[in-house]
Amino acid sequence: MYGEDFERKVNEIVASYPQPRGAVMPILHLVQEKADFVPLEAEVWVADRLGLTPSFVHGIVTFYTMYRTSRCGDYLLQLCTTVSCMLRGCDSVLDHIKNKLQIEVGETTADGKFTLVTVECLGSCGTAPVLQVNDDYYEDMDIERTDKLLDALGRGQRPEFGPGPGPRRVVVE
Repeated sequence: MYGEDFERKVNEIVASYPQPRGAVMPILHLVQEKADFVPLEAEVWVADRLGLTPSFVHGIVTFYTMYRTSRCGDYLLQLCTTVSCMLRGCDSVLDHIKNKLQIEVGETTADGKFTLVTVECLGSCGTAPVLQVNDDYYEDMDIERTDKLLDALGRGQRPEFGPGPGPRRVVVE
């Protein structure tokens, strides 16, 4: 699908599971790494490769927020909106982001820099509200920190936050 190296990696992933269907999520991650999202034709390919139905694979892609079904901006802004984040002000952060970037949830800015989505629980309740930007967590977000973050990212830089929680790299393998 995406070349010999991709096929080799898929074969390695499949071989590491007792049943091929166990490889569905790692292969979807690999597809997304190559294509920046999981296209429908890739879902069909994964289903055929693993002996699954396309609807089963599509259900996985659309259930888990880690998979994208369309291209997104350079920075995928994922704001947690579960109870801990809500109690600590994620609603005002969300409204601020929408107003500042002039987009709604699920949209990408005209310049292609930012895509905004809301997600369920990023597992950082003690430092809520949390905003995940691509693979980095930004915790204890308020309007001021959100402005600093968006302005820095807009310039292609990382924000200069002071002491306390900062970006925390989340590695998914």
